[in-house]
Amino acid sequence: MVIRDLFAIKDLFEIKLIRSPILSIPGISYRMGAMIIAEIGDFDRFDSADKILAYAGLSPSTYQSGQLDNCHPRMEKRGSRYLRYALFNATIYVCHWDSTFNAYLAKKRAEGKHYYVAVSHATKKLVRLIYQLEKSHQSYNKAA
Repeated sequence: MVIRDLFAIKDLFEIKLIRSPILSIPGISYRMGAMIIAEIGDFDRFDSADKILAYAGLSPSTYQSGQLDNCHPRMEKRGSRYLRYALFNATIYVCHWDSTFNAYLAKKRAEGKHYYVAVSHATKKLVRLIYQLEKSHQSYNKAA
């Protein structure tokens, strides 16, 4: 069912019936854009980009017990695994094609973060960007 819906949305993208600003981000093509749009659906359901992060299961988990407060926060993987897959893989390509995201990834790596941890940070940045673009209906303009 999901695969059939994915191909239907991809076809709508290709014949220009869906004009999403997601496709203006370098590194996101019709396939990844279709997966993200199909999994998120209507962006009006979410009040903020943080809600989309939680829906995708990309928000950090919280653990509190007495005086102990989240010693080693981990990504909670409770949301849509298909959305998490699409966002994570799209981020890898966006970091390759966009200099702003590439610099952000390099900054996180310089801080000593593991590659996939740095990519997850870039994914959070990408989700905030996608949310803003969808809400404002503007195309992505690369920062100079």
